[in-house]
Amino acid sequence: MIELSAKTTALVLVDLQRGILSLSLAPWTGQQVFDRGLQLASRLRAAGGQVVRVKVDFGDNGRLSPSGLVDQPSSSARPADFSQFPDEPLPAEDVVVTKRHWGSFHGTTLDLELRRRGIKTVVVGGIATNMGVESTVRSAHEHGYDVVVVSDATTAFSTAMNAFAFEHIFPRISRVAACDDLTFL
Repeated sequence: MIELSAKTTALVLVDLQRGILSLSLAPWTGQQVFDRGLQLASRLRAAGGQVVRVKVDFGDNGRLSPSGLVDQPSSSARPADFSQFPDEPLPAEDVVVTKRHWGSFHGTTLDLELRRRGIKTVVVGGIATNMGVESTVRSAHEHGYDVVVVSDATTAFSTAMNAFAFEHIFPRISRVAACDDLTFL
């Protein structure tokens, strides 16, 4: 059980958006992760904490995608509602951050939004564990936040991808807990 002060805690939900939730994911489906994320958000809001929703938007035809050369580029063809949250409109008190690459900190206002609110602990969930979530967790750690990764509110494109991050990366830079093991005071 991990007890967290709601006043200094933010839940950062990464890429729980229409264009990603329907992908083939494991060990949890996009819907399972989305539902658990909403449940955590509701609990944290009720205790007085902050919820941050992060979405990725590469613009029309991927024109805002990172420009570096890679061996496996992402497709630039995305549906019009790719970056929309399925439960819009969101609660007014939620912060929304739009990113243009995997991580939620670089090139966004996330750190500024968290510091202005006195946040010390970042609880992270979302998709994909070894991409957007891991990049966000690494950066949060590097920015000096205490980090908790929610094991059953995070999923990837395969069970192996998910497991690697939880077995080898997250324990070195964060704490790991299931939804039911988090208490907001």
